[in-house]
Amino acid sequence: MSRLRRVAAIALLGVVGGATLGVTPAAAAPVGPFYTPPAQYSTEQGAVIKTESVGVLAAVPVRTGWPVPAQKVMYTSRLQDGTPTAVTGTFIDSSAPWNGPGPRPTVVIAPGTQGQGDQCAISVALPTGMIVDPGGLSLSANQELPGAALWNLMGARVFITDHIGLGTPGVHTYVNRAEGAHAVLDAARAANRLSNTGPETPLLFWGYSQGGGATAAAAELQPTYAPELNLKGTWAGAPTADIGAVLRKVDGALIGGAIGFAINGLVARYPELQGSVDRIASPEGQALLATLGNECIGDVIFKHPFMKTTSLTADHRPLFEHLASDPAAMRAIADQRIGRLTPTSPVLITSGINDDTVPYPQARQLAVDWCDKGAPVTFRTNHFPPLAPGTTIPGHFGPEIVDAYVANNVVPYLMDRLGDKPIGGCSIA
Repeated sequence: MSRLRRVAAIALLGVVGGATLGVTPAAAAPVGPFYTPPAQYSTEQGAVIKTESVGVLAAVPVRTGWPVPAQKVMYTSRLQDGTPTAVTGTFIDSSAPWNGPGPRPTVVIAPGTQGQGDQCAISVALPTGMIVDPGGLSLSANQELPGAALWNLMGARVFITDHIGLGTPGVHTYVNRAEGAHAVLDAARAANRLSNTGPETPLLFWGYSQGGGATAAAAELQPTYAPELNLKGTWAGAPTADIGAVLRKVDGALIGGAIGFAINGLVARYPELQGSVDRIASPEGQALLATLGNECIGDVIFKHPFMKTTSLTADHRPLFEHLASDPAAMRAIADQRIGRLTPTSPVLITSGINDDTVPYPQARQLAVDWCDKGAPVTFRTNHFPPLAPGTTIPGHFGPEIVDAYVANNVVPYLMDRLGDKPIGGCSIA
């Protein structure tokens, strides 16, 4: 276990430092031709459409030169209605020996909230850890580099999905249950093709916040959407299982503008909601929603901190008061609820009891819902203290850093799953 702690410390300190220091601002818009799908491509789920070699400067080399070699990948997935779509991501193979149990695994990472503009895609920020686009005054950081480096140093293959609609054409459907799950599951299929391994490859899912919602959704959808995958275990940290509860919680918080991402994503998949938004939002509110659709989470923090939805509505009532009386809106929000299906592989859910962004009760309720269905779920409460409530960074990311890197609770759980260590039913603590 001490080796795991050392690796975690290297990943957290080395990579976070590399992701935030010495970054050269991009001279032009960061999204390039790679993100445009070809006119025709395979519609098979997880098909690799194209790849491009990249070097990851903000990573620790192991038996390779620096920058660490990786592949930018475009692969095929599905929209919520089953329509084929192209998604991008990054595949990082490992040259380190795998010292864990069983064969070398693949870890699919689902990113947390990045934003809604194409420039926010994780693969765009991957080489240096951060992209600053002075032309568009936009800031995007790769917050998944610590997790990617941690698993890469341990000898695992890593695939980080960009999520549907980030980088590629179309609206990023932020916290969409089906599309988050599809992007993760089809990334696993693409990774198996890239590594020339079959579906028997041991597979882990790793995600926090929006990413935790995506991995949780993928875990419960895997038995029907991708039954051939050898999913050994999932970490769903602070999962966005009930976006109605999340929207209420985040209204007025530092990243309150993320509500705009959710509204834009819902309208993209439920066009009947456009009339409701036009009726509820003021002209200034509609303009702000359009602006948010092209911004990253860093832009929200610096340009629209502590945004309240009363600034969006014509009558200055909170947005959710309007949505709660709109049956179509409530149906769309209910469609995103995670916990109605049953994962058949083990899932670890972690949540901070004082999380000021993704509320603890809805994360715990997900564990209860799954336990009631007989799923092999472990729920762990993080007691990180309430610090500067509403500012997200300590209250929301503090528990992630403690669980994933400092206390190192997540990796041992997943290692036990790779070793087929028995797990005794449900555990909620």
